[in-house]
Amino acid sequence: MGNTAAEFLITSEHKAFEVDHRRIINYNIDKYSTAVERGLSRVINLDNNKKKGHVIKWKVMENLDKYLPEFEANFQRRGGKVIWANDAEEANREILNIINKAGAKTVIKSKSMATEEIHLNEFLKSHHIESLESDLGEYIVQLLGQKPYHIVTPAMHLSKEDIARLFNERFGTPLDATPEQLTQKARELLREKYLAADIGVTGANFIIADTGSIAISENEGNARLTTSFPKIQISIVGIEKLIPSITDLDLFWPMLSTHGTGQNLTVYNTILSGPRQPGETDGPEEMYVILLDNGRTNLLAQKDQRQALYCIRCGACLNVCPVYKNIGGHTYETTYSGPIGSIITPHMRGMDEFKHLSYASSLCGRCTEVCPVKIDLHKLLLLNRRDAVRENLVTAKEKWGWAAWKKGMLKRNVTDFFGGKAKNFFVRTFFKSTWGHFKEMPEVAQKSFSQQWKEQEKTAE
Repeated sequence: MGNTAAEFLITSEHKAFEVDHRRIINYNIDKYSTAVERGLSRVINLDNNKKKGHVIKWKVMENLDKYLPEFEANFQRRGGKVIWANDAEEANREILNIINKAGAKTVIKSKSMATEEIHLNEFLKSHHIESLESDLGEYIVQLLGQKPYHIVTPAMHLSKEDIARLFNERFGTPLDATPEQLTQKARELLREKYLAADIGVTGANFIIADTGSIAISENEGNARLTTSFPKIQISIVGIEKLIPSITDLDLFWPMLSTHGTGQNLTVYNTILSGPRQPGETDGPEEMYVILLDNGRTNLLAQKDQRQALYCIRCGACLNVCPVYKNIGGHTYETTYSGPIGSIITPHMRGMDEFKHLSYASSLCGRCTEVCPVKIDLHKLLLLNRRDAVRENLVTAKEKWGWAAWKKGMLKRNVTDFFGGKAKNFFVRTFFKSTWGHFKEMPEVAQKSFSQQWKEQEKTAE
């Protein structure tokens, strides 16, 4: 077992039995679940919408080599610049080149999982460039020196008391400050940063091929400020975020917001098609879109698991996953947590180191049930497990153990050869330390059902 897997098991066990953590995350997820349930009840033909979204994303992934150049040509036509980045190192290097060329020193960021994926804040800090998160949740976790806990809600693991305590320590606000007062304080602190920042950095929820645009959805307005004031805007976007046409937003915007937060539509939905045009009053003088691969083409090459790239990052699968709700987002030690993270991470960052995530599932199928683009999530987890075995990434002990198990399960006489006494000894000896240290191990009956049935048949005769 690798270090990452061993740490995952230790942290999972700790988090699962941390009462305060369970209380906060379950309270916050329950609020989301209620809102999402109410939101979905207002959608007409929900299943039909999911099928339509699935087909559109299928069409894109099968023709990515056509749609990406189409986006690039249309975006460049309006003065935008496109940079193709194979990995995180290349993306960071290109961003640094833009910053150095402009002589910039400060960066303001809106919420973006792609920038978390390439560890942009840490990279810029190492080059003495200030990079500040402007999304409230991201700003809070940045102050704490943590990573986002959830794809949609970065500070989901914190209570309002935790945040009040943090603001009290950093900014001297009252310990009993209300969420509204804390938000007002953050607004005061961040507002001047927009005006002073040299560069604005964003992600994008969708890339639109036929208009050469990016679309950003948010609830706070920070992305609009990030793209309005700084002279240079850089958007880092995964290549899978592509949709064919601006008319497809009619489907994807409501599906994203309803599955993510239960809203009919997020508060701010922005379409950006390049830098400021003549006669326009705001917007950047230069706009760059960095198309990020970073392992996505590895996943695209997997015919069976390719559909994981259909994901629109709504976070719905995290909110229903019994494993995520017990161990939380930080335990995964990867940018994308929960079921979707467990599927894509082994392909993007290496099956050898992250295969264990595909086993961190009860396979209950709730993730598949709620997915707005009908990704067969629990099946893909099984396919990852299959690939880990095919690539010979399992230990000899696992192989022998499952070989013995299979032999026993396929032949009744082998199963019955060892009596209940031997089976109980085996369970207590080999599984007590891994399965039984928090609960009593089950007692195996002295005789199997098959043996008892045969004895009963003889007695009856």
